[in-house]
Amino acid sequence: MSDAIRFDIERDTRIGLPEAVFCEGKSDDALMTLLTRFASDDEKPILFTRLTHDRFDALPDDLRAKYDYDPLSRTAWHHTCPKRPVGTVAVVSAGTADGFVTHEVRRTLEYLGWTVRLFEDCGVAGIWRIEATKDQINEADVVVIVAGLDAALVSVMGGLTSKPIFAVPTSVGYGIAAGGNAALSSCLASCAPGVAVMNIDNGYGAVCAAARVLRLLESVKGGVDRLDKHR
Repeated sequence: MSDAIRFDIERDTRIGLPEAVFCEGKSDDALMTLLTRFASDDEKPILFTRLTHDRFDALPDDLRAKYDYDPLSRTAWHHTCPKRPVGTVAVVSAGTADGFVTHEVRRTLEYLGWTVRLFEDCGVAGIWRIEATKDQINEADVVVIVAGLDAALVSVMGGLTSKPIFAVPTSVGYGIAAGGNAALSSCLASCAPGVAVMNIDNGYGAVCAAARVLRLLESVKGGVDRLDKHR
């Protein structure tokens, strides 16, 4: 099985985003091969996503020791990408029950080197929580919103910021929430214009979308700085 792995190690040079390892569904042999390879300081930084606590705990002690692992987000890395000098993301969640997605977003941003500002438990059932934090949220360059149930936070926040918004509906909720389908439909039907919507629970995808915007911002600032030097 490990012989079938064809890792896209040059993806970062093509699209500005490195390949990540989606651990869910991989065989133990394939996962061990990849974790062993990217535990080396000579390899590029690689993010492992959907790596459950049980599978991580089953690894040899010496291999586990080489990784920074977070059980809530189910992410791991041996080392991270260089810190980005420009670009801040506000990560806003409706509730702490959305934490497994919220912290996948946070950890992926940290791995890629972007600055993160976390605003958890800002659901609209207590609208004062958004009122209290909206000015701080608006200081960021990009906003990622994580919300389950009816995902009403997405529309509310969409009316309170001019910054690019990436919404992540989560699978949190009882009955008719239908594993996140209600939240997804709510996000897609949002009355707030210009909100980009990710797949259910896809925090990693939201970060990749945000990173494309941030890289553009970075290149614009770099051009302005070069122009200022020549004046």
